[in-house]
Amino acid sequence: MSNMSRTAGRHFLQIPGPTNVPDRILRAIDRPTIDHRGPDFGALGRRLFAGLKPVFKCSGPVIVYPASGTGAWEAALVNTLSPGDRVLMSETGHFATLWRGLAEKLGLKPDFLPGDWRHGADAEAIAARLGEDKAHEIRAVCVVHNETSTGCTSDIAAVRKAIDEAGHPALLMVDTISSLASIDYRHDEWGVDVTVAGSQKGLMLPPGLSFNAVSEKALDAHRTAGLPRAYWDWTAMLKANETGYFPHTPATNLLYGLAEAIDMLQEEGLDRVFARHDRHAEATRRAVGAWGLEVLCLDPDRYSSSLTAVLMPEGESADRFRRIVLDAFDMSLGSGLGKLADRVFRIGHLGDFNDLSLAGTLAGVEMGLALAGVPHEKGGTQAAMDYLAEEARAAVKETA
Repeated sequence: MSNMSRTAGRHFLQIPGPTNVPDRILRAIDRPTIDHRGPDFGALGRRLFAGLKPVFKCSGPVIVYPASGTGAWEAALVNTLSPGDRVLMSETGHFATLWRGLAEKLGLKPDFLPGDWRHGADAEAIAARLGEDKAHEIRAVCVVHNETSTGCTSDIAAVRKAIDEAGHPALLMVDTISSLASIDYRHDEWGVDVTVAGSQKGLMLPPGLSFNAVSEKALDAHRTAGLPRAYWDWTAMLKANETGYFPHTPATNLLYGLAEAIDMLQEEGLDRVFARHDRHAEATRRAVGAWGLEVLCLDPDRYSSSLTAVLMPEGESADRFRRIVLDAFDMSLGSGLGKLADRVFRIGHLGDFNDLSLAGTLAGVEMGLALAGVPHEKGGTQAAMDYLAEEARAAVKETA
């Protein structure tokens, strides 16, 4: 017999992904695996490839890999670029830095615009660097839409405008791993060439699927790209996808879950999904302000609606605080990554998440601050609840 004791109730998984997987998706995944060469699978594949386009707001293909988001990063680069190509990237946080590192390992030459990890990408700095590149040696601009390590977003429309005004032919690649289906995103309208995404955040699935949404310009670049590619090759994927299939064995049961996730997003409506995330982010920031703590993101226009990163007071350990919250209340909060290690904790409020889940999350944070002896003011949870109640009252009036 095990000596481990049971903890009652559900674990509060309030990291910025993987998110809490809804019961509907778990039930969808829990089905017998079918023949991935058979007609039923082809019908599933065709349904998925069509259903993903409205989520990305794209008209071109969306390629699905059995991989983490890191795989989709690599796929975006190796399918469009050649050895020695220059890529322009912005240092918005830990994940932008990791994508830069991956590019270097592939033999690319990143120009990394420095940042303070408290703002989104600087469109003006991107425009200036592109303006200096008279020979058009920069082949791609890579930006993280929602920097999961910091809770700062980047204005992708402004980046697109900067590229256009510079008259530069560079591809635009955007990481939406922690923003897709949580924060408004428009692949076609914003002129994005490759959008990178993952399954484990706004799409409400377990980790294991990643995505490339691609433009015609990206497909043109693919035809002459010289980086080695095999598993990630778009050509093989797109050929098989035409009839709903994959060139390799796909993650069949996760695809069942993806079909259910698309249905759930359609039933709620993407605009309502985005408004819900906005509401929960605002409530969280009100709680942080009432506690007398500081949100890491310094630009209110770029606050993330997927997560909020909170700075610890000077001399206080974020990791110690997180351990206390986990031990006392069975809740996981996001850690500080890279330069922010032990300096911030991150509250995830994305995916299949409602007002009462947020109230419980914030209550756990507030009780944890007291238990850990972190200097703060009481009343943050109440401030968030007051805001949520006001929003609920307004919604009731609208439907009355």
